[in-house]
Amino acid sequence: MKLATLKHGGRDGTLVVVSRDLTRCQTVAGIARTLQAALDDWDTVAPELELVYDMLNAGHARHAIPFDPAHCHSPLPRAYQWADGSAYINHVELVRKARNAEVPASFYTDPLMYQGGSDSFIGPRDKIVADDSWGIDFEAEVAVVTGDVAMGATPAEAAASIRLLMLVNDVSLRNLIPKELEKGFGFFQSKPASAFSPVAVTPDELGVAWEGAKLHLPLRVELNGAAFGCPNAGQDMTFDFGQLVAHVAKTRELEAGSIIGSGTVSNKQGGLWGSTVANGGVGYCCLAELRMYETIEQGKPVTPFMKAGDRVRIEMLDEAGNNVFGTIDNTVVPLGG
Repeated sequence: MKLATLKHGGRDGTLVVVSRDLTRCQTVAGIARTLQAALDDWDTVAPELELVYDMLNAGHARHAIPFDPAHCHSPLPRAYQWADGSAYINHVELVRKARNAEVPASFYTDPLMYQGGSDSFIGPRDKIVADDSWGIDFEAEVAVVTGDVAMGATPAEAAASIRLLMLVNDVSLRNLIPKELEKGFGFFQSKPASAFSPVAVTPDELGVAWEGAKLHLPLRVELNGAAFGCPNAGQDMTFDFGQLVAHVAKTRELEAGSIIGSGTVSNKQGGLWGSTVANGGVGYCCLAELRMYETIEQGKPVTPFMKAGDRVRIEMLDEAGNNVFGTIDNTVVPLGG
């Protein structure tokens, strides 16, 4: 099943069921007005939404309208929880290697995680508003949305709580990060509002691509119309989503509608060093990773961060070439512009 949120209908938008091919949708106010309302009563609501989905795909929905991602919020315009991990240790290894530091042994057994701002997300086609001097970067990731998760849940129990999957552009302001981390209190100003894919998808919709609580499909990134990355999200993922959700729930309950991110998708590409798409590699899911390779190999970064007018597109295609989640398409605009 595929679900989205249209921007009309108040702060939390209007829930729609979307056809598998992303061409049609139908509002379902009689079932659940918002996605959060659906998640709060999932066991009752999901079968009713599934019936609408079947009707849409069969071409029998009476009140279907064209689906336009430009009218979408992120599926959850705001959420009770947004916690982002760093499940791809290759990414962490590169950060450390670029500054000649070792990766602590605990990083391979205990996930990194930070709590992001979830009171407001931007839509999949919205602008990234930021100052060029802040070091604007995109981070292409996979995220899951949970139902209620009990404190102390096992990874298997946590995986069973996953209701939906999405893609995310976890925008980072790289030049603000060092001073924030020096304070020893984590990210805040350096992590502005993230953008999620137009559509959230139930795990069963993914078929064999969803295995072992990992999504085994390439994540495609374009920067200013050129291919930038296509690493497989199921490869080199040190911690699966069951482990990530269980990590967050170790000392607290998670409420339905909590979002947990994978961190930047990153493949080893046959070793520690990577390669651009143009050179036959799978490329990268953020500018920082390319800049780290440049630092390691050339002594300094060459590729600049994003600036006003730059555009990033993030999407995932299934094995038949169908767009699974719709496309995140964000352009940078200047602060106050």
